[in-house]
Amino acid sequence: MEIEWLILADSAEVVGNKLYLLGGGWDAITVHGTFPAVQPCAVAAAYRVPWSETNVARAVEIEIVDEDGVSWAKVTGQVQAGRPPNVPRGDDQRIQFAVRLNLQVEGPGGHVMIGRIEDRPDHRVPFNVVAGPPIRVPSPEDADPT
Repeated sequence: MEIEWLILADSAEVVGNKLYLLGGGWDAITVHGTFPAVQPCAVAAAYRVPWSETNVARAVEIEIVDEDGVSWAKVTGQVQAGRPPNVPRGDDQRIQFAVRLNLQVEGPGGHVMIGRIEDRPDHRVPFNVVAGPPIRVPSPEDADPT
């Protein structure tokens, strides 16, 4: 079994083993305002399961860490692909899932999303957190009276 992809997105969900993604594939988060901040996002993952490994549960984990190795978020679970009767013998299976996160962003810098499957090599996706200018929401007092 191997990780096909890990994607950072604004929003993601899997329905009927189809991935629905909004604002996906980014490699930087801009935080407008002060740190720490809460950043809503989503993580989508796909696993390729060879025929010989179907019907076997595997422990999986996705963790987001900062440049010092401090964990920001961790999702753990098990995945298992079956052998549907209509799939030709020997075909691989794909398992997908998506999870929403509210990251507690402590400050700017480099980060990495790490996907793990039991004893397999890590799959790493780097991204950056950058500081942006505060976003000002206009108030009613800002309206032009004329």
